[in-house]
Amino acid sequence: MARTVSKTALKEGTQTDAPAAARGAAAEPRKRRSAAPEARRAAILDAALEEFTARGYEAARLDDVAKRAGVAKGTIYLYFADKEALFQELVRSMVSPVLGALTQLRDVDIPARALIETLLNTFVREVYGTRRRDIIRLILSEGPRFPAIAEFYYREVVGRVLAILRPILQRAAARGELPHDGLVRFPQLIVAPMLVAIMWHGLFDKFDPLDVDAMVRAHVEILFAGRAG
Repeated sequence: MARTVSKTALKEGTQTDAPAAARGAAAEPRKRRSAAPEARRAAILDAALEEFTARGYEAARLDDVAKRAGVAKGTIYLYFADKEALFQELVRSMVSPVLGALTQLRDVDIPARALIETLLNTFVREVYGTRRRDIIRLILSEGPRFPAIAEFYYREVVGRVLAILRPILQRAAARGELPHDGLVRFPQLIVAPMLVAIMWHGLFDKFDPLDVDAMVRAHVEILFAGRAG
């Protein structure tokens, strides 16, 4: 009798485990499929960066972006309405590290010099030191011919950065941290050397390499006239 029960239990256990195994096997492909759209989207953005950088905004074609990404052209339209939407999302993804760092610093009561040093070091590390610098170079070169691109970049990046910096600099001036009101009136001065560095890298770096880290330190000294943080 015991032997019969064991066989029955074994049989029932096998029947019970089989559906569970089938469910597990079915769940795994679903997990892979759910991750695939994110991977395809990332591949499209990477390909878009390569294509826009190589050809410029006007000459870049979605057909070529699709080829670089290894997807059908129609797949791009599952994620982005058109070339402009693709470019805009590429810009957002490229500048998010700097904007994220600056947004966090906005609510931290630290000296203006320490904040600006952190902002510039983040820019050097996350933008200048990566392919993100190519997006800014593209904005500088294509913006005059395509005002919609310049307007978008100002609204999504420049305007947001200035809106965060201005009240911080006003508080710093009120506390006597700034040698004069130049930064309050022209916060653009903070990131000016970064634009110079990006243009220099594209035009002159092979003739006269620029030490960007040293330039940032010199820039901060100039802005604060040697005042400590």
